[in-house]
Amino acid sequence: MTVTTTPHRTPTAVLVAAWAVPVLVAGQFALLAGVPIAVVLIGSLRRRMHRRWAVALAAVYAAALVLWLAGPSSAPSLSKYLSPAATAFFAVTGVVVAIVVSRRAR
Repeated sequence: MTVTTTPHRTPTAVLVAAWAVPVLVAGQFALLAGVPIAVVLIGSLRRRMHRRWAVALAAVYAAALVLWLAGPSSAPSLSKYLSPAATAFFAVTGVVVAIVVSRRAR
């Protein structure tokens, strides 16, 4: 009896969430990007290859969120607080994670 193991595919929800992060950040909904980031983090628990990338994305989000909440800013939202360079960095990080998750989904 031959046992063949098929590699586990990345769930569709994780793929959609990974691509939703840069869209939400670029669309000025950075605070709501926490929901798909959480989905990517939870989905990466089974896939060791994705963990580093998911943690890096969560770290970028957490750093931006903590700086906004702890800083002396009067910005009404996270999107308004982020500079254009920080927004671009956050969005590019999301795109990189989405590409890595998409490539390794096959």
